[in-house]
Amino acid sequence: MSKTIVIKFGTSTLTHGGKSLSRPYMLELVKQIAKLHQHHRVIVVTSGAAAAGRDYLGHPELPKTLAYKQMLAAVGQSQLIRTWENLFDIYGINIGQILLTRADIDDRERFLNARDTLNALLEQKIIPVINENDTVATEEFKVGDNDNLSALVAILAQADQLYLLTDQEGLFTADPRKDPSATLLSVVEKITPEIRQIAGGSSTGLGTGGMSTKIIAADIATRSGVETIIASGSRENVLVDLANGQAIGSKFVVQSDRLEGRKQWLFAAPQVGSIVVDKGAETALLQHKSLLPVGILEVKGEFARGELVKVFNTEDKPLALGLVRYGDEALRRIKGQKSAGIEHILGYEFGTVAIHSDEMVVY
Repeated sequence: MSKTIVIKFGTSTLTHGGKSLSRPYMLELVKQIAKLHQHHRVIVVTSGAAAAGRDYLGHPELPKTLAYKQMLAAVGQSQLIRTWENLFDIYGINIGQILLTRADIDDRERFLNARDTLNALLEQKIIPVINENDTVATEEFKVGDNDNLSALVAILAQADQLYLLTDQEGLFTADPRKDPSATLLSVVEKITPEIRQIAGGSSTGLGTGGMSTKIIAADIATRSGVETIIASGSRENVLVDLANGQAIGSKFVVQSDRLEGRKQWLFAAPQVGSIVVDKGAETALLQHKSLLPVGILEVKGEFARGELVKVFNTEDKPLALGLVRYGDEALRRIKGQKSAGIEHILGYEFGTVAIHSDEMVVY
C-alpha cells in the first residue's frame, strides 16, 4: 500500500559521526529512498547546513554567536542541497528545495501556500527536500527545531509515517552511553512525563537537537495521527525495512484519530469572521460535506485566506468552524455562485470549495 513518508536526517546521521557530510553514506540513504520512491510519496527533512558550511570554509575558529551560526548555515545550505541534488541525480530523481521557519507553519495563509507547493512537488514525482531556514531563524535554530519542523511537515503533508533518524537505535530506558543496563523501548504507547524525563541531549555536538526534541516531535506527530519511529541512521537498509513494517527502533503509537487530530492542531487560530449559509448548505455541513460558495448568503468581518471563521445558519445557530480557502472580499464576490464560475469571477481559483470538509469541525 502506498504511503506518504517524511524522513528527517540529523546532522550526526549525515556526517556519519564525523565533522563533514559523508557523501558515501548519504548515497546509501539516497539509494534506499530511491526504492521507496517507486511506491511511496517521500519527503526529506534535512539538517546539516551549518556542518556543511563549516567544512566548506575549512573548519575555522569562529565566535559562538547566533550571527556566525547563521553565517555557516547560509554558506552551507547551498553545499547541502547541491550534495542531495547530485546524489539523487544518480537515480534520475528530481528534488525541490523548501526552506521554512516555524512562522511559515503557524501563519495560516503561508501554511496553505506551503501545503500547495508540497503537494504540487509530490504530484510531479519530485522529492521535497526541506530544511529550517537557519539564516533567519532565531530561537528555532537554538533548540533543534528541525525535529519539530519534521513533525509539522508530516501534518502539512498528511503523512502516514514520520521517521526520525539519529545516531541512536531509538529511545532507551536510560542513556545507553552512560548506563549499560539501558534497554530499548521498542513501542511507546503514550508519551508520559517519565518518557520525557529519560530523553537526553545531543551526543555529537554537531547538531542542535537531541532525543528530547525528538520526543517533542513524536508527541506533535502522534497527536495528529502520524505514526512516528526513531531509529538509527547507521542501520543497514533501515528506510526500506521501516517502510516494509519491520520492528526497528522505537515506534510511537498514534494518539488520536487522524482527521480529528489534525483539526485540533489546525484550529488553534482565533476566529476572525463568520459566514451565514442557506438551508441546502446547512444540510450538507451536517453530513460533513464541504461548504460551496453557492450556499453562502452573507459574509461578516474581515479575514484572509486560511483564517478561521464560524459558520451560522439563517437562525443564527452556529454550525461549524472552518479554515476558508478565500478571503472575505473574494467570498463576497463569489457567494451564491456555482463553483464552476469562481475563476471567471475572480480571475484565479484556490479550489471549488469555500471551506473543505477536512478543514472543518461541525458542531
